Amino acid sequence: MTTPTLDKIWFTRCPVPTATGLAYKLGWLDEEFARDGIAVGTLQDRDERSHSTEEERRTLARHHYDHDLPGLFREGGNMLAIAARAQGAPNRLIGLTWIEEGQRIIVRSDSGITEPAHLKGKRIALPAFSERPIKDHVRGSSIGRGMTLAGFKGALSLAGLTFDDVEFVETPVQLPSPGLANPGGGGGNWSGSLWSGLRQLADGQVDAAYVKGAAALDAARELGLVVGIELDAFEDKRTRVNNGTPRPITVHQDLLDHHFDIVVRFLYQSLRAAEWAKDNLEGVRKILQTETRGTGDGVAATYRNGFHRTLHPDLSPERLELELGEATLGEAATAGGDLDLLLTLSAIRDLGVGLAVDNFGTGLASLSMLRRLPLTTMKLDRSLVRGVPEQAEDAAILRALVQAAHALGLCVVAEGVETEAQRAFLAGI
Repeated sequence: MTTPTLDKIWFTRCPVPTATGLAYKLGWLDEEFARDGIAVGTLQDRDERSHSTEEERRTLARHHYDHDLPGLFREGGNMLAIAARAQGAPNRLIGLTWIEEGQRIIVRSDSGITEPAHLKGKRIALPAFSERPIKDHVRGSSIGRGMTLAGFKGALSLAGLTFDDVEFVETPVQLPSPGLANPGGGGGNWSGSLWSGLRQLADGQVDAAYVKGAAALDAARELGLVVGIELDAFEDKRTRVNNGTPRPITVHQDLLDHHFDIVVRFLYQSLRAAEWAKDNLEGVRKILQTETRGTGDGVAATYRNGFHRTLHPDLSPERLELELGEATLGEAATAGGDLDLLLTLSAIRDLGVGLAVDNFGTGLASLSMLRRLPLTTMKLDRSLVRGVPEQAEDAAILRALVQAAHALGLCVVAEGVETEAQRAFLAGI
């Protein structure tokens, strides 16, 4: 079968620090593929060399959302990647990054909001749903709304609060020009469309708004607003899980099927750029002013604490975990079980990907099965947690399971924890 020819590869990224963006700005991607006569284009280019007509620019801009472009690499937010995959897009995950991006709760200077507990009872700006005429964009375009919900969920959890403890106020979203909207850099007030609540916050219609990134901080400062809560300052990373944390690198399936070597070379240059960044903070910051459309002060205030040393993509257990049901566990772990499945799981684990057994305690899986598999995590079913600590037998069973899992070197996650007494009991094992 003849391999399809490839004369151009595309990539797209969001206006944040990325290794692919650095590799492109440094000229390394062009240099890598020029000897093969392969051009490198980015959906963020707006010049005549890349997109000859307005209609072509509109068509290409869509692919940041739908991933339906052969030869496309994407290092961008997970919301669009997941939405595209859910709608059948041929995108495949090849790497994940975690880069602290300056996630903040913005307030007025006289608000008195300086810690998560102060959010209780406050009015929270919530960007409205983004209405788009293009069907492929419907499930993945309300980025500001999604990031705001995730950001406040994390902030509230730090004080033991939930959405029920605040009042959400929808704020209108004004989108950039359709089709020419540039979600990854250059042109258009994209950050302004994401953080639509800042004007309402300045006018006193709401009490707090979520933002992230350098351009958003600059926009808040221009309105006389201040940072009330620095989410990046808290130790627990789980409170900062959001659109860009973690950030996936995905490729079109066609590249993996027919041009695997291109994928490897692209990743090599991204890793090379990440290594370069470790010792070139000022050079990275200069590039970020164009990538993020932020000021020098905004970039310095947002990207700090050694962020330039953490741009490397990987698939470590901290960032990626594969969950297995108990039925699958039994197929691979029992005597005479599926040897191919066991070998596959071992190969996945060798790649550094975490393996977890989900809902443990609801089926026939035993602790001896856990010993035969290359697992990293055991997730206890909520039925095992429901009766503790009041029911002595339930407490004894749960304690024994947790201790056995720890003896096997497994991380333990208990699902269905609903009370402080349950949390305290589990924390004490």
